Amino acid sequence: MAFRPLLRQRAIVPAMAAAVSAGVIFAPRVVDAEERPTDIIDRKPIYDDLPLDSTAPTLPAPSKPSSDAPAESYRPTPTGRLAVQIGHARMALYKQAVRGEQAVDNALTKTLQLEHSFTSTVRSLAPPRETGEKIFPGALYVLVASMAGSIVTRNRNILLRASVPLAIGITAANVVLPITSKNVGDLIWTYEEKYPVLADAHLRTRERITHFIETGKARAGMTAGMVENKLHETRDGLEGWVKKGR
Repeated sequence: MAFRPLLRQRAIVPAMAAAVSAGVIFAPRVVDAEERPTDIIDRKPIYDDLPLDSTAPTLPAPSKPSSDAPAESYRPTPTGRLAVQIGHARMALYKQAVRGEQAVDNALTKTLQLEHSFTSTVRSLAPPRETGEKIFPGALYVLVASMAGSIVTRNRNILLRASVPLAIGITAANVVLPITSKNVGDLIWTYEEKYPVLADAHLRTRERITHFIETGKARAGMTAGMVENKLHETRDGLEGWVKKGR
């Protein structure tokens, strides 16, 4: 008799469980423990930027920095300032090195140009080979003639001591080295043309020397003619005296 209530309780528990399950399944409303469809619709996905409902509040967009806003001033570090100063020093040193190299190149170029001009000028003064004129013995003769003129005028005034050896040397050069003297005269004339005063003085001196030479030639010719006439008269007189003596 004592086991009958226990059996009844064991029979009632499965019946109540079955009734509750059937009520949950066939009930018109859903139990609150389950999730409603409206909750699924209203829930906002975490990976979607756009709201599903237009009435839902939206977060304000992050403000972009204005282009007109002053940029934060950059303060260089001591290492950066030192690097800038070193860069300026290197550029200044490089420019000085380039200027020095250009100055050396210009100096060498001018030196080579002067050397070429000097050698070409000296080469142009030499007479051609076909003329047979030799510079070395002729220059020696001119030097000896100039020294003879200085020896002759050593007891005279300074004007004669300066002019006579020069005139004798120029005359000897024109006689012994005519082509070389002409080349030297042309070279001197090219330099004198750059200075009109020297060119004018040279022309006047040349005219005076030419006039003096021509006058000397004329007087020498007259003197030679007079001497020749005297010689003819003397010879005629001697011939007449000899004829009378016979």
